[in-house]
Amino acid sequence: MTALPGQRPTTAISPAAGRPADEDLRTLFGQSIAVFAALAGPTHVVETANPAFFAAIGEERARTGVPLAELMPELDGQGFIALLDEVYRTGESYTGHDARVVLGTGSQARETFFDFTYEARRDAAGTVTGIRVIGVETTQVKHAQRLMAEHRAMVEQIARQAPLTEVLEGMARCIENLAPQEVLVSVLLADADGRHLRHGAAPSLPDFYNEAIDGIATGEGVGSCGTAAHRREPVVVTDIATDPFWADFRDLAARAGLAACWSTPILARDGSLLGTFAMYHRTPRVPRDTDLAFARVFTGTAALAIERHHIEEAKAAADARARAAHDELARVVRAERELRAEAEQRAAAAAELTARLRAAAAAQAASPRPGQCQLGGSDGCAATAEIKVADSWGDSAWGCPVHVEEVIINVRSVFIASEELGGLAAYLNR
Repeated sequence: MTALPGQRPTTAISPAAGRPADEDLRTLFGQSIAVFAALAGPTHVVETANPAFFAAIGEERARTGVPLAELMPELDGQGFIALLDEVYRTGESYTGHDARVVLGTGSQARETFFDFTYEARRDAAGTVTGIRVIGVETTQVKHAQRLMAEHRAMVEQIARQAPLTEVLEGMARCIENLAPQEVLVSVLLADADGRHLRHGAAPSLPDFYNEAIDGIATGEGVGSCGTAAHRREPVVVTDIATDPFWADFRDLAARAGLAACWSTPILARDGSLLGTFAMYHRTPRVPRDTDLAFARVFTGTAALAIERHHIEEAKAAADARARAAHDELARVVRAERELRAEAEQRAAAAAELTARLRAAAAAQAASPRPGQCQLGGSDGCAATAEIKVADSWGDSAWGCPVHVEEVIINVRSVFIASEELGGLAAYLNR
């Protein structure tokens, strides 16, 4: 017998008494949350089913007297009709655990999971006359398990300081994959002043739409997200085509194929605005409890990721300022050392030039006007002595324009002391 993944054959149940037993089962499962259906004949005609069965497959298909393959044609490609054929042929019951069933087709298709049993129905002679289907939908449990696994992975990403864009993109895709119906997720990030919203992540929305809403203002009536950010509370727009909040963005939403948008503000622990978390839909829709649960769980996760990102940004900025301050201090210290060294060099040069001036003054007693520069130091200077300089102590000397300028720059209180204008002119025209 062919088995679907996650399913196993079970031992056949002893023949029941026939019709009275079926009636007892219908009574037992009438108001149960477990799904129950009684199928008759080799074509598996739906003879009876409880409300939970029709709620699971869709109330619009709540009818009996038709083969199951006609009522739910999507089952044939998933192996369930073939499995019913096998149970009807062999009479052996079959139990499946966490079996994945796609109910509906096209845009209405949704993923579900069931624990179920196919059990042969027999007449008084023991001949198989049909099949009882008994099951419990485990979709919410399965999705909750996947949700917690994905959520744990995202928290680990945040803990190892993964880039914010990577975390938000992963979060958006996770929700889009887990949601029972098609949903398109968008995360917008608040500017520092909280007055505008910037693109954060929206992997399934078209680029032209993301670019158009990047930078929208926060305020009453500015779409779902701008209003949610302004109010600091969730805003549910079930029909964009008629909602006044979307008056300025209605054409844009229509181009993107968007018909509903539910937005939740992302708030920091101190209540400040971090951004918004939005769930878009292709058709007008009212949120269900599972939708609201998704929003609560992932809005909190987004807040954690964004706050962590802000902390890391602030730390990086503080580190950059500290490095800049350290570099500036090092530059100032280097400059101070260079200035000190230059001052020491100037002091040494001044002392040496002062000594030259005084030595020249003493030599003038014998030769009032020397022919050569007296300020050349130990190396001497063969240039003509053109300019006389003196200090406040009365010491004077004659020198060439080059050495006279060196003395004037480095020795305090030195001035040109030529008895005639020629010396000053020589200095000015040096």
